[in-house]
Amino acid sequence: MTTTVEANGVTLGVEHFGDAAAPLLLCVGGTTMLSWPDELCESLARGGRHVVRYDLRDSGASTTVDPEAPAYTLRDLAADAAALARELDDRPAHLAGIGVGGMVAQVAAIEHPGSFAALTLAGTRSVAPGPVDDDLPDHDAATMGRLFSLPMPDWSDRAAVADHAAAGAEILGDDPATARVLAGRIWDRTPGTAPAAHLANQLGTVFAALDCAPRWRERLGEVAVPTLVVHGRHDPFFPVGNGEALAREIPLAQLLVLDAASTAIPDAAAGQVAAAMLGLQATAGDPHAGGAR
Repeated sequence: MTTTVEANGVTLGVEHFGDAAAPLLLCVGGTTMLSWPDELCESLARGGRHVVRYDLRDSGASTTVDPEAPAYTLRDLAADAAALARELDDRPAHLAGIGVGGMVAQVAAIEHPGSFAALTLAGTRSVAPGPVDDDLPDHDAATMGRLFSLPMPDWSDRAAVADHAAAGAEILGDDPATARVLAGRIWDRTPGTAPAAHLANQLGTVFAALDCAPRWRERLGEVAVPTLVVHGRHDPFFPVGNGEALAREIPLAQLLVLDAASTAIPDAAAGQVAAAMLGLQATAGDPHAGGAR
């Protein structure tokens, strides 16, 4: 069940899995908490973690103002993550971010190092939306052309939104049936009084408006906690070279490439990803470190 927590002066929508007394594993949505699959969250909880996934601002049950012109920055979202972690547990947390949530997680780990003991970065990259560094692979142009040529749906029509998400998933190489169900759940969680931009934001169409300055890639060497980088082999949005670069530039990082995956973590890979996440030695002598049960 989704609840809310006040942290860093905003309301954040959260969902809990597992024992609240267990070590915290905080999952940053990208932008919706549902970016983290149920199956993966449940597997992590069975492995002895208190898993909390949450919505970024202007998404789901979190504070919503104007998704098309956010009055906050990437640094504010990183501060949200640190404040929420402290609110939920007085021990350093394992922070996990997916997609744009992975950018939030990188900055949070750099700027709030005392709040986190381990880091997982899934399907993300080390630079903000916009022009990419010359040594990093950019979005696959042909795939993006097909994706962005899809007509926008009637955001008030649940079925149309689900159809749109399924069509996009097919272009990206993700499972259309899963995307259709997920889009319906996102639609159901969108406040009835919210503008269409609120729903579009959760489906990833307006995040580029966020102020992500200054750059953080040059500071990745400051990340001093065990880090897992998870990336789909066939991701055309953030091609796998982005994950490889993260794993090279973060000192204690390991790379897990999902050979059958694209942009999303498929349920079939949930056990593999959970085992890798649980295997990170979050703190010395952590009795909960180890594989999923």
